[in-house]
Amino acid sequence: MAESNPNSRLEAFCDGVFSIALTLLIIDIKVPPSATIKSTHDLWLALLQLLPSVLAFLFSFTIVLITWVNHHATLKLVDKSSFPFIYANGFMLLTVVVMPFPTALLGEFLFTPYAAPAVVLYMAVTVLQAIGWILLCHAALTPPPLTRNERATLAMRSNQRNGFYAVALYSVCAIVALWFPLAIAIFTSLVWIGWLIVGIRIKGD
Repeated sequence: MAESNPNSRLEAFCDGVFSIALTLLIIDIKVPPSATIKSTHDLWLALLQLLPSVLAFLFSFTIVLITWVNHHATLKLVDKSSFPFIYANGFMLLTVVVMPFPTALLGEFLFTPYAAPAVVLYMAVTVLQAIGWILLCHAALTPPPLTRNERATLAMRSNQRNGFYAVALYSVCAIVALWFPLAIAIFTSLVWIGWLIVGIRIKGD
């Protein structure tokens, strides 16, 4: 009997990668060592110092969550597979797995005079992730297409087009971050929050 969903194993593997990446994001937020806490005031100050790491965690969690939702929807558009599609998917997953490192870097240096390299690296990872989406969509659209039907093909083309827009946007952000890292971090956060709100509304319709 033919397999009803040839991508079922791929989707299960991807879900595991996403769940691990989401879990790893929290590892760098550690409880302040008790030896440094001598009063309630000290604990409040220690918790305040964790704020950049918490913000970076929430930001990255949102990105990875949106990526997972979009990836889940993308796999529903295809009913076949190919080696280029699997490898393109692997590259996209690589950008997800690597996310905890720039997140930790951002949490450590965002509110310091040395924030530029951390923000630039973070933007570079988002650029690579957008390239991953482009490659994934390209592999799905290469004749004979892997998409289920014409409507799925149109949706895949739209995803690929959005990937090109994302590469352009985040590349510009990476360059501008050399001079205005905090502003770019805030701007990018607002962009992803906007994507989250739009995604929730679309799924709710």
